[in-house]
Amino acid sequence: MTNKEKLDQLLRLKQTSWLGGGKEKIEQQHKLGKLTARERLGLLFDQDTFLEQGLFMKHRCSNFGLEGKEFPGEGVVTGTGSIGGRTAYAVSQDFTVAGGSVGEMTAKKITEIMDQALKTGDPFIFINDSGGARIQEGVDALSGYGNIFYRNVLLSGVVPQISIIAGPCAGGAAYSPALTDFIIQVKHEGQMFITGPAVIKQVTGEDVTPEELGGAESHAHYSGVIHFTADGGPAAIELCKKLLSFLPSNNTEEPPFYPEMVSEMLTPDESLFSLLPEDPKEPYDMHTIIAQVVQNGDFLEVQSEFAPNIIIGFGRIEGRTVGVVANQPMVKAGVLDIDSSDKASRFIRFCNGFNIPIVTFVDVPGFMPGVEQEYGGIIRHGAKMLFAYAASTVPKITIIVRKAYGGAYLAMCSKEMGADRVYAWPTAEIAVMGAQGAANVLYKKDMNASSEPKKVLEEKTKEYAELFTNPYVAAGRGYIDDVINPAETVMTLALSLEALRAKRELRPQKKHGLIPL
Repeated sequence: MTNKEKLDQLLRLKQTSWLGGGKEKIEQQHKLGKLTARERLGLLFDQDTFLEQGLFMKHRCSNFGLEGKEFPGEGVVTGTGSIGGRTAYAVSQDFTVAGGSVGEMTAKKITEIMDQALKTGDPFIFINDSGGARIQEGVDALSGYGNIFYRNVLLSGVVPQISIIAGPCAGGAAYSPALTDFIIQVKHEGQMFITGPAVIKQVTGEDVTPEELGGAESHAHYSGVIHFTADGGPAAIELCKKLLSFLPSNNTEEPPFYPEMVSEMLTPDESLFSLLPEDPKEPYDMHTIIAQVVQNGDFLEVQSEFAPNIIIGFGRIEGRTVGVVANQPMVKAGVLDIDSSDKASRFIRFCNGFNIPIVTFVDVPGFMPGVEQEYGGIIRHGAKMLFAYAASTVPKITIIVRKAYGGAYLAMCSKEMGADRVYAWPTAEIAVMGAQGAANVLYKKDMNASSEPKKVLEEKTKEYAELFTNPYVAAGRGYIDDVINPAETVMTLALSLEALRAKRELRPQKKHGLIPL
């Protein structure tokens, strides 16, 4: 065979492999409104930067008629390229090839890419679209999944890991996305569950569709498993790219800095204070305050539909990424409950792991009362927030907007829990409990002895509020650093973050802390 013939052979083999399961299977994928594995990678990476690996990988299974049967690329496309000019590694399962099933060599391709991401310190993206383990390969397929899970853990806290659920992701396969940092699920295309509808029907008698059981809406609202939903494949890819724009490539780097976003001069924003109602009992949307604080109102909210009584997400201040945690008075008055505690704690730990400063906006009346919450372990779950904040060594700045009561005041990153700077608006109310509740306890005898107990309560409530709940009491004790004009919030944050960039914090040597899971 001449050199020319060898080259022609190479091109033929590559072209065959690039077609995956063939034109007919690709058309079927398109009819379902789904992109192919290669189309997804084409949208993800900067043009002409993707370098594929493992194209000619072959399985070695001879069970159940697989001997001699070829699966182009082993049902997965893997490689590296640039996303926004930065290196990243990606895996995209090819549903046109044996339903994207994972066998021994499929897993080998995937884990080799994960190992490379770990070595070079670059993000790893896993696009899921698979029928699950390749049953014919039995325990070899299970071993392959185990190797993937193990590397998910090795990469955790070292490089960002993002999963995109663009098709089925069932059974044990769902645990790999669950081990990554962020999950983006495509509506009506991606489903994720451990046990499918047929088995559930057989075991429990419950009738449920795949979409009801593991669709994007189910996980976004109820389980809290996923972090973002997307209306289609292209939207999911764009969301992934936007998310990466806020994140560093690894845990030794600072988040991306955009010098063109640095202001020549910071000026007060007089409109900020007007967003707060005059009546301290009236709810308002904390999103409006966040949008005024982060640059260009560009706030990427995480898990927006799950536990909406707390808000988490990424924004920028003076061109640098910050993680935002904020109570949402519009939902359950902004109380902390089991789900919101879990949601915030995980986000805080992610920010700490990847050198992202945390800005916390506080308006919290307390922890959610109730038998259901107590039986569900609100003590344990609430302790996660205390642990997460206290264990974090990144710069932490807290702005107390309005209510900051009881243990929830501490859980929202008070100075005692490690906040580097705590500022309060003049509307802040910092106390063990609300003024009326405190007056009810402290002046119960006075009310019982009076012919007008309601009037006494009103007077004592007002007196208590003026004497004890205003921010100047806390400032006088050194629990907050300053009471600021709300118009100067952005200026205060920007200057504080700049001052804290050189922050170093030494902790006792240990293997790791034991968060109350």
